[in-house]
Formats: sequence, C-alpha cells, structure tokens
Amino acid sequence: MLFSFADEMKMKKTAILLVNLGSPDAPTPGAVYRYLTEFLNDPRVIDVAAIGRAILVNGIIVPFRHRKSAAIYKKLWTENGSPLIHYGKRNKEQLQARFNENETKVFLAMRYQVPSIDNALREIEEWGAEKIVVLPLFPQYASATTGSVHEKVMQIVSKWWSIPEVVLISQFYDEPLYIQGYVDNAKQFDLKEYDRVLFSFHGLPERQLDKLYDDNKCRNHSCEHEINEENHMCYKATCYATARAIAAGVGLSESEYTVCFQSRLGKGWIEPFSDDIIKELGDKGAKKLLVFSPAFVADCLETTIEIGEEYQELFEEHGGEKVQLVPSLNDSEVWIDALVSISKPYLSA
Repeated sequence: MLFSFADEMKMKKTAILLVNLGSPDAPTPGAVYRYLTEFLNDPRVIDVAAIGRAILVNGIIVPFRHRKSAAIYKKLWTENGSPLIHYGKRNKEQLQARFNENETKVFLAMRYQVPSIDNALREIEEWGAEKIVVLPLFPQYASATTGSVHEKVMQIVSKWWSIPEVVLISQFYDEPLYIQGYVDNAKQFDLKEYDRVLFSFHGLPERQLDKLYDDNKCRNHSCEHEINEENHMCYKATCYATARAIAAGVGLSESEYTVCFQSRLGKGWIEPFSDDIIKELGDKGAKKLLVFSPAFVADCLETTIEIGEEYQELFEEHGGEKVQLVPSLNDSEVWIDALVSISKPYLSA
C-alpha cells in the first residue's frame, strides 16, 4: 500500500534516514582495520579517557585483532557481500515502495564506514528535505549505538545554514510488528523440542547503564522485571521487556527461557553471559537450545557466526548437540510493516 498524506494536509518533504552499525567494505585485513579503527575510537563505544582509549584501540585491539576478525568476516560474507549492508539496501528499497518518493524519500547509512552518514545527509540536503526522521535500526536504546547515531547526525546537520526539522527516534523495543516478526520466525521451530530458549542480546559495560540513574546503579531499578519511569531508556530494561513480549507471543512462561548477553569484551559487562549460560546448560545435560537475538534486526557477525557457529561449538564441547538460531527479521514483509509503523507518525506536517 502506498501512503500519501497530500489529500489531508500539505506534506513536508521528509527524508527517512535508516542507520545501522556498519561493516567493513570487504573481508580483508585492511578493510577490517579501517572499520575497527573508526568504530572503537568512538567515545560512546569505549567510554574511557581519550588517551586511554587511543592506546587501547590503536595500540592493542586493532593491531592484534584485525587479521583474526577479517578471517571471521570472510566466513560471514555472501555473494551479496556483507549481510548487514545487503539487508539495509533491501530495507531501503522495500520501505521506499510504501511511500510517494516526491514526498517521503528513504536513505540508508551506516554509523561506521560506508554508506556513510555524511554522504547520506549530503544527499538529503541536496534533495531539499524539510524534515529528517532519523531511525537507527537498534530496537533497544544504548548510548553506544543509537546515541552515537543521533550525535553524529546532529554534528553534521548543525553546521547547515538552513537546518530542517529533525526527529530522532530513540527505540522501538516494544513495537508490536517488530515483536511479531520474531514470533513469526519462531513458527518454523517446535519449541517443545528444545531444552531451553535463550534471548541473547549484545552486551554492554554495566557502567554505561549506571550512568542513566541518579544513584549510578542500574541494579536498583527492577530492570529485569518491569519498565518504569526511571528505567524506560535503560538498555537492560528494554532487552528484558522485548524478551517478555516475544515469549508471550510464542507461548513461553518465564520459567522456560533465559535472557543473557553476548559479545563481552572484558569484566564488568551485563550478566548473565550467553556463553556461560550455554556451557552451564550443556553441563546439566541439555541437548537442544533455541536462541533468539532480538537486538539485531538483520543477521550479522553476532548472529550467524557468534551464535550459529561459535556457540554451537561451545555447546558441543559441553555435551550439547544443537544451538538453533532463530533468524533475524532481515527483509521480511512484517519488518517493513514495522518500519512503516515506527516512522509513519512523524511524517505528517
């Protein structure tokens, strides 16, 4: 269905800017080196003093990890290139088909590398947008993801002579159609065949959550159990809320699933850790696990490789047999319906 509000009111020329994290240009050491350098030097990603971050990132992490990471990206790469970029382009085309391009035009950017936010905003400015709706493709808000996108966009747009209206969408962890997408994807599996269902979200340092609260302690705010006035922008609280919503949609009780966090880079990250949960379940005799990863709307390194391959190997080492990943939303119609639902309220003049 093509949406047009022209008959109801004068429509501002509105740009929808979809933004995801990013990907190397190619699965090569050089491309991965450039990507990791830009990504990890973002002060919202590694929130330590600039000198310490520079030493850690440029002197230790990137030089010693880029070749190993390139080999992992090579396993991820498909005939369409990076899945994250491929599905981003598909989403841009699919969403554009829902709108009149003369009134609402969809653009795509990555926070790091290409297509860059700088280039996307240059195209938006040349198109003559009167309003920009910035939609980071991260369901749960985190300063290191959505916050970084918002900051980057405003750094650029604030320098324009004529600044249009800018709408910054912060999160959509409870968007019904986003939830429905994962519920639909789970229908291809018989949940009764699995010993445990996991909801594995990307990890963050606990200190980044603590900064949201006056008492600097996320653990004091019932984030595992409810969304309230104090924690509604807390990444941990919204992850648990997403898990509860999907679990309800597939008919799981709270005792039948575990929320956990993957991809940690050190101590002091959100617990429980996904790899520890998988080892523990294997040691206790579990044979089959079903894993949702709802922090990612497109399959990527963290889903296809980390969960689908690395956690599979880990589970087998501890006596398990199968770690089954529930696919991400990718380019499904219900996901495009969700993007319409998320963006549509901001399109009228």
